[in-house]
Amino acid sequence: MLRANQKRSNKIQNQYSVLSEINQANALVVGASQGIGFGFVRSLLQQEHIQHIFATYRNPDTAKQLLDLASQSGDRLKCLQVDITAESDIAAAVQQIQQSVKQIHLAIYCVGVLHDQNLTPEKSLKQINAENLIYSFQVNSIGAVLLAKHLMPLFNKTETSIFASISAKVGSISDNRLGGWYGYRASKAALNMFLKTTAIEYSRRCPKTIVVALHPGTTDTQLSQPFQKNVPLDKLFSVEHTVTLLSQVISDLSLKDSGEFFSWDGTKLPW
Repeated sequence: MLRANQKRSNKIQNQYSVLSEINQANALVVGASQGIGFGFVRSLLQQEHIQHIFATYRNPDTAKQLLDLASQSGDRLKCLQVDITAESDIAAAVQQIQQSVKQIHLAIYCVGVLHDQNLTPEKSLKQINAENLIYSFQVNSIGAVLLAKHLMPLFNKTETSIFASISAKVGSISDNRLGGWYGYRASKAALNMFLKTTAIEYSRRCPKTIVVALHPGTTDTQLSQPFQKNVPLDKLFSVEHTVTLLSQVISDLSLKDSGEFFSWDGTKLPW
């Protein structure tokens, strides 16, 4: 149960102002079936200037809410089944998007794994498993850079666009004082490096695209649920609250911010 005492946010208005001058913007949310990704889809649907929203999911069994929402939204929300560990799936999804729109103005990578039936955060070196490490990197970092690779034709335009990825403060090397969580920390650090390097290349190839990493804070999702016990009451965010905060960060971005790592409150985080 959510422990933070938060009021439900009112309907989000005038968010993503960096894109508000674009009359018919297009958005992509990767990992949209639940959690923060699903929250972003709901937020984007409230923005009248967002014309098309593409949302990816991996398993239809866990994407019922998203698919139901799409059936209620007409042609505005289109769902694509994508396994982000398979580059062929990413390439095929981008090809489908290209058949509908000429540009993506906002792409948000919300896929992440910390634990599952076969994976738990490592507390010591003895618990490191090569197979689990590889999987963490595939989901938390490699998928994002492959997405950046295939989205390039949809970003290389004259209008402003944003490529944002959900990262984590524990991926900051200089902020690591507790140790542990080897795979999650390392894969998020790799994500940050991928995004920084992408930002440099995009500055040449897609000069109107802003690339950023975003730390959402501890959000009440399946990813964080086993680890919420010691989270202070005012630091456990609802999905809606997290999306509102990150939307504001996105809204305030400019080209000079490309290649940076931002926390939910808009402060820059160290690499």
